[in-house]
Order: sequence, then structure tokens, then C-alpha cells
Amino acid sequence: MERNLRNVLIISFGFLLLFTAYGGLQSLQSSLNSEEGLGVASLSVLYAALILSSMFLPPILIKKLGCKWTIAASMCCYIAFSLGNFYASWYTLIPTSVILGLGGAPLWSAKCTYLTIAGTSYAEKAGKNAKDIINQYFGVFFLVFQSSGIWGNLISSLILSQSSTKVEISEEDLECCGAYNCLTDTTNTTGSAKPSNSLIYTLLGVYTASGVLAVLLVIIFLDQIKSDQAETEKENLEAPSFWSTFLATFRHLKDKRQCLLIPLTMYSGFEQGFLSGDYTKVYVTCALGIQYVGYVMICFAAVNSLCSLLFGKISQFTGRKLLFALATVTNTASIIALLLWKPHPKQLAVFFVFPALWGLSDAVWQTQTNGLYGILFEKHKEAAFANYRLWESLGFVIAYGYSTKLQAYIKLYILLSVLVLSMVTYGAVEYLEAKSSPGTPTATKKENGRPHSQETHM
Repeated sequence: MERNLRNVLIISFGFLLLFTAYGGLQSLQSSLNSEEGLGVASLSVLYAALILSSMFLPPILIKKLGCKWTIAASMCCYIAFSLGNFYASWYTLIPTSVILGLGGAPLWSAKCTYLTIAGTSYAEKAGKNAKDIINQYFGVFFLVFQSSGIWGNLISSLILSQSSTKVEISEEDLECCGAYNCLTDTTNTTGSAKPSNSLIYTLLGVYTASGVLAVLLVIIFLDQIKSDQAETEKENLEAPSFWSTFLATFRHLKDKRQCLLIPLTMYSGFEQGFLSGDYTKVYVTCALGIQYVGYVMICFAAVNSLCSLLFGKISQFTGRKLLFALATVTNTASIIALLLWKPHPKQLAVFFVFPALWGLSDAVWQTQTNGLYGILFEKHKEAAFANYRLWESLGFVIAYGYSTKLQAYIKLYILLSVLVLSMVTYGAVEYLEAKSSPGTPTATKKENGRPHSQETHM
């Protein structure tokens, strides 16, 4: 096998092992550590740390350690979070969430840098177009990586379903499930009772081992990028000072289109935060039990991956406006239905319909919003995508931050309001684009693919 492709596969399977553990844990936080809202508070802190990390750490670590050791060190930050869950308290989970958040941005930046250099290196040797090879390498990476959401949640459901304590949920307790949830710890005292410590430790042991394997895979098998290959990249990293990069992110807000895209970008964080922090707890765990969370999130991950691939391909034919309209209608209908629906174990299929629809919408928000950023801000991509990470992460921070303070129906109304505002401001962006370049309909340009750094699925 060609050496560069071998390295791409090592990184891909390393990320697969690491995010199998993290993805499963993220989905379970609101249900597993629901006391005083510890689980969602840890996720809120995690994304706040990620925002800070994105601004400062990647260039420093990649310059000092190189890509290989930055990836290995950052992966250890994720293992720390798994270890923090063994004895989940404010003194263990919050610090390890900060550690994970700080490691998140360098991990993704180093991965992007490594794949870019590997693709460029191979293209030079083979006499091929570097851009084509780089896109091919990223395609291989995401093909492997995207399945982590399925495996992580499958492991959690298979292990947690071994619980011997199956308690019938009374109709009275079911009244506390859904949009008008009771804001109590009812979910811990009903049939969705917390699994035994032995099952939780088994699950956390599997997740921790998966993370350790990821680190070992990278340390033992991944080649360090040779200094001459990395020279250009290092120069790029050294060129702007850290403060100039930091200021460029906020200077980019002078662009009216960037300001108008803030609600849409934050909505991406809000909607993902609701699904993993609220839907899993007040609908699934409350009415079915924590062992069903994994299966439900598998449904979301599978539909999301398939639709991401599909929408990336068809956007060049349909244009982004049609896809944004599809996502808006789907999300709006889902939000209204969640407001009206009273979850009941007898309606098992319905619990899977919502994450499937959510996955379809999220695929549009991810692929098309990033495609939009790439097209609108082609000359200032770094500052634009820094803004994307900043505002989406802020959406996560807010969504997880108020998760335990408000009833689900209020959060659904907030989601709906932000969605409406997003579409109004997005419409203004399209109007400005059409006005500035009437001869070049940007909607027909190719807008495929997710971003090369997806901290949202950290």
C-alpha cells in the first residue's frame, strides 16, 4: 500500500476508535450524569474551552510538537474525559471537560494539516493535482470517521441493556416525559433507572480502552512528517502572529454577510445540543430507558451520514436554497410535533422518526452552511471558518448551559425562534449576493462536503 494512504488510514481508524468512545459518552451525559445537571454542564464547559482552544493552541502545538505528536497528545485529552466519568462529580468531570475542550481544536487542526501535507506530497510524486488528492484523502477519512457515531452508541446500548432491573414506568411518571417535563429527577426513579455501577464501569472501561488503542495506533504506526515536507506548513503557521489571527476573526465581523450568518451558525449548535442533551433525556430515557439512547442516536448518525453524502452530491444540481428550505420545513415540523407529542413506550417507532428527521436536517446545516462560508469568503477562509467554529460552539455552550434550567417546551420555542431568525438573515445574505453579482448565480455552484474540522461532533 502507498505510504501516504497508509498514514491516512491510520489517522482515520485512530479517530474512529477515539470518537466511538467520545460520541457514545456525549449522547449519554444528560441521562447518565443528570444530578444537578452535571452532564450537560460538563458539555457546556467543554465547548467553552473549545472556543478558547480554537483561538490560540493549534498553531503553537503543531509548531512545537509536529502533527503526529499533537494528534497523540490531544487524543490523551479525550481519554481524560472518559476517566473523569468513572467517578462523575463536579470535581472530576468539569476539569476533564476543560482538558478535552483544550485538546479538541489542536487535534482537528493537526489532522487537517497532516492530511493536506500527505496529499500534497503524494501528488508531487505521482504528478497529479494536489487538490484532487487532498479531497480524496479527506473523503477516505470521513468515510471511516462518520461511522463512529454508530459504533459508540451501539456499544452503549448493548452494554446498558444487560441491566437486570427492569422497572415498569407508570402512566403518572410518563406524564413527566416530553415537552412539558417536570424538571425533576423523575428520570432516575422510574423504569429508566440508572444502570448498576458495574455496567457503567464496564461501558467506561470499553470506551477508555478504545481511546488508548487510538493513541497507541498513532504513536506506533503513524509516520512523523519529514521536516522538509512540513517546512512550508510551519512557515504558514509562523507567518501570522497569534494576536493577528485572533483579531482577524473578529475583524471579519465587519463583513455584513458574516454578521447575518451568525444566527444560522449558532442554530447548528442549538439544534445538535437539543438532540443530544434534551431529546435523549426527556423523551427517550424518561419513557423508554437509558439503554435506548444509543439505538436512537445510531438512527441519527446513520441518516446524517447518508444525507451528508447525498446532499453534498446533489447540491450542484438543486442549489443550496432548495436544500435550506427542505431542512427548515423538516426541522420546523419536527419541533411542532415534539411540542404536541406525549412520548409513550407503546409508540416505539416514533422515538426513531424524530432523530432520523433531525439527521436529515442536520446534514443540510452542516454541508451547506460550510459550503456557503467557503464560497462567500473565499479570500478570507481562515477567519471565516474561525467564526464558524466560534459561533457554532457558542450555540452548544448556550444550549447545554440552559438545558437543566428550562422545560423542554421553552427550549423548543427558542429553537423555533432562532430557526426563523436564521432563515430571515440567510435570505438577506442571498439577496445581497444576488444584488452584488447578478450574472453569477452562486446557488448553482458546487457546495459539497463537510468542513475539514468538525469540532461540533468532537
